[in-house]
This record gives sequence, C-alpha cells and structure tokens, in this order.
Amino acid sequence: MTVLQVVQAPAVVLGTAGGTVDPCADDIVKLAADLADTMRVSPGCVGLAAPQVGVGAQVFAVDVTGHPKARTVHGTLVLCNARIVEASQWQKGREGCMSVPDLTGDVKRANRLVVAGQVPGTGDEIEITTDAFEARALQHEIDHCAGLLFLDRVAGAHAVYARKVYL
Repeated sequence: MTVLQVVQAPAVVLGTAGGTVDPCADDIVKLAADLADTMRVSPGCVGLAAPQVGVGAQVFAVDVTGHPKARTVHGTLVLCNARIVEASQWQKGREGCMSVPDLTGDVKRANRLVVAGQVPGTGDEIEITTDAFEARALQHEIDHCAGLLFLDRVAGAHAVYARKVYL
C-alpha cells in the first residue's frame, strides 16, 4: 500500500487539465491503486483524483460506501479518461475537498448521471448510472481531472463557507 501526499490549492497542477492516459500502462495501474489506497486511509474522503496528488492525469477513485447521503453505491470505482455521458436533475449541494481543506461551497450538480470511463489494468470501457451523492462525487473528481476545483463552480463568494469540521 502506498499513501500519496495530497496537494492543496493554489498548486498549479490543480488548475491544469490532466492528460488522457493508457489505462494498461504500469505507472497508471500503480497510480490508480495508490489513489484508492490514499482515499481509503483519509478520514471523510470519498474521492481522489490524480491532480490532487500532483499528477496531471485523468485518473480517479471514488467510494461513497457508508456515506449517509449516498443512495446508489457501486463500491470502489477507479476510472481512467472518464467523461459524463448524461446529466440531469440539477441540484445545489455543499461540497468540500482535501485540496481545499479550510472551505466548503454550494455547487450545482446533476443528481442523475451516466459516466463512462476505462478500468485501469484492463482498459475495459464501462458505463455507470448513478444518482445523489455518488453522482456528485463522480462529477467532483471528473472536474479535478479537467483542472477544476469546486470553487470554480460556486455561484460566488456568498456560496463559500469556512469548514466547520476538520477531518
């Protein structure tokens, strides 16, 4: 198990779109496993993208298992080159991020979502249909891979808050 260091804003890598990857390349398979390991040992973490550990690549891990806001749960999802196929039922919700540890913000995201991406190690293309909190988490990580933070999606300063609970 390798636990990676999470970079924080204003690190340049967080604002730069990650490159597409070969999901079968050894370094990408290792990165995918390390992202999942780091996510699992980080309190309160439900997702982690490669740019958050200083790597400009389109790879992320998400797992909302046990989260009280989750309805649909697919367990640990690790995807490369993920993209949103369908998005609907937009809702505003509070988000936080390990790369922006002192703030949270209200972000409008799709509550129903279809995401496609490739599985590290095999390169198999999969499609995931989900909703609620898992949909929000997937969109948050896809944004990281595109060089966006949740702060880029808030409506303005009035929708940003000091984090009340530090994990």
